[in-house]
Amino acid sequence: MQNRENRLRRKKRIRAKISGSSERPRLSIFRSARHIYVQVIDDEQGTTLVSSSTLMKDVDASGTKIEQAKKVGAAIAKACLEKGIEKVVFDRNGFLYHGRVRALAESAREAGLNF
Repeated sequence: MQNRENRLRRKKRIRAKISGSSERPRLSIFRSARHIYVQVIDDEQGTTLVSSSTLMKDVDASGTKIEQAKKVGAAIAKACLEKGIEKVVFDRNGFLYHGRVRALAESAREAGLNF
């Protein structure tokens, strides 16, 4: 329970500094034990513009968790570019920039998303 509380404390510090707008929405990651989820959020409107996860049909959820995160990163970048979103603010949601979070971010950057 302490790890969750620490993550939520880090999340609160991060969210005090960053916010998504219509020009530059927020790319938010959530990592569970089995899956990884990502959303692109316009905080001014309070809407989710695009989302992707390992549970979606268009994402191949085979391989290691890091490989899955890379596939989700490429999928979210593709979906964003189709909607005309090129720049986002990266929100790691209190998770450390390491492992699956880093793999997803680097994959999204390689696919053409800027943050």
